[in-house]
Amino acid sequence: MTSPLNVPSASGTSPSDDRWSPRLWGTLLVLCAAMFLDALDVSMVGVALPSIATDLGLSTAALQWIVSGYILGYGGLLLLGGRAADLLGRRRVFLIALAVFALASLLGGLVDSGPLLIASRFIKGLSAAFTAPAGLSIITTTFKEGPQRNRALSIYTTCAATGFSMGLVLSGLLTEVSWRLTMLLPAPIALMALVVGMKLIPHSEREKTRGGYDVPGAVTGTAAMLLLVFTVVQAPEVGWASARTLLSFLAAAVLLAVFVTIERRTASPLLRLGVLRSGSQLRAQLGAATFFGSYVAFQFIVTQYMQSLLGWSALQTALAFLPAGVLVALSSTKIGDVVDRFGTPRVIATGFALLVASYAIFLQVDLTPRYAAVVLPSMLLLGAACALTFPSLNIQATNGVDDDEQGMVSGLLNTSIQVGGAIFLAVVTAVITASGTEGGSPQAVLDGFRPGLVVVTVIAFAGLLITLSGLRARRTPPQSVIVAKSAGVAGVAGEAGRKAEPVGVRD
Repeated sequence: MTSPLNVPSASGTSPSDDRWSPRLWGTLLVLCAAMFLDALDVSMVGVALPSIATDLGLSTAALQWIVSGYILGYGGLLLLGGRAADLLGRRRVFLIALAVFALASLLGGLVDSGPLLIASRFIKGLSAAFTAPAGLSIITTTFKEGPQRNRALSIYTTCAATGFSMGLVLSGLLTEVSWRLTMLLPAPIALMALVVGMKLIPHSEREKTRGGYDVPGAVTGTAAMLLLVFTVVQAPEVGWASARTLLSFLAAAVLLAVFVTIERRTASPLLRLGVLRSGSQLRAQLGAATFFGSYVAFQFIVTQYMQSLLGWSALQTALAFLPAGVLVALSSTKIGDVVDRFGTPRVIATGFALLVASYAIFLQVDLTPRYAAVVLPSMLLLGAACALTFPSLNIQATNGVDDDEQGMVSGLLNTSIQVGGAIFLAVVTAVITASGTEGGSPQAVLDGFRPGLVVVTVIAFAGLLITLSGLRARRTPPQSVIVAKSAGVAGVAGEAGRKAEPVGVRD
């Protein structure tokens, strides 16, 4: 990895200077705006769904594809989007994808057809699959590893969490006027970010690939992820044990096996499998999947509980989540310092412990609103967990990775997040559905929600255990392991005459 101590920073200032220039701040804000829009778009559509169904005459099955279409495009193409940023240039990929995102937002707000709306959502998810890893890799190659990058990543990931929380509130307000506003809102923001980004985002060199592009890997990897996400999204509706679901899982497994075989043999892989030999990298990927997966499932249950059982409006429900978002926003500039002092494993473990506590507290809910005693403490703990964990996971996943593979690792991390969200939400939905209490008495419906909350808590606890294994690993003397790019052979750091790269992540 090129040392930032020997190369001028992208801002044109001395790499040893901890002060950021206005241009560097502007670049970061553009990247944050794109991530904010990605998260905002995911959360805003949920509250608007009933109005969309009424206006466009959509069935429940068609309506769920407004959400699933975005997830399919986003989760299925992230690996390709991350590697494309490395190979074609991060700035180019980011700006083109941002322009597509703006156009798809405009289309989604103007269409009068359900299929066209679903298509616009898929295109938005596809564009986000390129902006997210490209934006993250621009940050990790612009800010030198250490306190500067940690601070930048804490601000960046905080914008994502804030966007997700604000999306709930904004959706409640905008839907009162028209659901179309929830689709149109991202368009002007994306266009402004595009114009500013064209002036501020630094140019990046394309990687000089050895052996050309990994077209077979791109085809099989993308097909495998699309089929996996599609199968998971559809499984609760068609049945987990149905022939269609089982055959789809089998086909996805075959495609993944072919993808792995290709990646092990090609000279320029879409995903270099050697990075997964790092324990820190694996813990970051699994932590991202369990954290986001548990959160998405928790939000799904809580939203149903508040609106269906407590009779709260969409806006009241959104405001109930607001303390978590406010806490995340207020802590944005401090998390980098916390990570610098304690290291990512300890901070992530603390965040997961708070997450488990948040879910455990919410298990106490009943048919009587108990906001001060149950809901508020749970939301505050949830906000603290998000503030600590998401930036730390991004830092742990990208530290110690060569600049020419930052897009690849960023795409892998975002894939873990999206696939984890899709899988665990589907699992929790299946658990709730299996209770057979839908349409029953309020108490019966609440009793059906509780097993889902238990599963959510178990998922978070599993993430905590994964993180704690990293703390135990740090007690042993660290050994630097290297993997040669050309042959993928492990060796000992410092071995004379071998050209290799570090795959261990410095926490």
